[in-house]
Amino acid sequence: MSVLQLRRDRVTFRAGAVSGRIRPRLVLVSVLLAVLAFVLFCVGMTIGDVPMSVSDVLSGLFGGSDSGNGYIVQELRLPRALTGLLAGLAFGASGAVFQTITRNPLASPDMIGINAGAATFVVAGIAFGFGGGLGTTTLGLLGGLLTAVLVYALAWRRGTTGYRILLVGIGIFAMCTSLTDYLLSKAQITEAQASIGWLVGNLANRGWEHVVPLFFALLVLFPVVLALSRWMQTLLLGDDVAAGLGTPVQPVRLGLLLAGAGLVAFATASAGPISFVALTAPQIAQRLARLSSPPITASALTGAVVVLGSDLIARSLTASALPVGIVTGVLGAPLLLWLLARANRSGSGG
Repeated sequence: MSVLQLRRDRVTFRAGAVSGRIRPRLVLVSVLLAVLAFVLFCVGMTIGDVPMSVSDVLSGLFGGSDSGNGYIVQELRLPRALTGLLAGLAFGASGAVFQTITRNPLASPDMIGINAGAATFVVAGIAFGFGGGLGTTTLGLLGGLLTAVLVYALAWRRGTTGYRILLVGIGIFAMCTSLTDYLLSKAQITEAQASIGWLVGNLANRGWEHVVPLFFALLVLFPVVLALSRWMQTLLLGDDVAAGLGTPVQPVRLGLLLAGAGLVAFATASAGPISFVALTAPQIAQRLARLSSPPITASALTGAVVVLGSDLIARSLTASALPVGIVTGVLGAPLLLWLLARANRSGSGG
């Protein structure tokens, strides 16, 4: 027997043992964000030493152009665009995970040290000369994952809470940032310049070696996040209530933490620690969808729009393109200040 219930903000259906809930506004927002991300993805590839139109880019993407345009699009510009797209998806989804499991809109990989840990490992590899063998991708991945494990371990006391994860993460962030600054001060000038070029978050000179690991990471980790997301709403009610509703609180929190850290570690390894994307994207998506918590898919798509849009702005402002992380920092800082002011007004700002 099939049952269909229509409400103002959602559609609930049940057919035998299968049931589900669809939010029309969330679906519409996700579709519009996907379209906008694709438009920015294509427009971004029109910019370069050889000007191209959007139709030229589309022809190059789908194999209908001449060999010259096809080579420019598929070999020179597509890796950069794909790195920005995939990194934005990963940052946005990871930010939604961390903000939900900590129940704090300020808790993002930027703020709790995941990005900073990845940056420290990469700078250490460049400064001490072993980065050439392992590569920034491997070093960034190791740094991000080890930092996530360290945060979880230090926050553990007969279980973990979102509040402890946030406080420990802020401390780890400060430590990693200080260590990175120390390594930069001890590095040679050329090594420091190479490190700083990566630290601000940059999509320049991206190749397929940056795209492929990030693509497979999303292919594996994003479904894991979606599978665990059915328990995320109960985590928002508090650990005791969630456990009473049958949620395995600690395994779910650990699984989400590791999956979110894996996403941001791969994204940081490929594109650098692009600031504020993981913080802003979930908040924008939550407000567009008018929900009480950040939606995973819409947050990921918002992250892609933020990164691709910021990269387009960065390359349009000056003749020598700015790193994308500078633009996201300029755009994200006002939102951070607004969130802090809002938290203080609501009495949750500490």
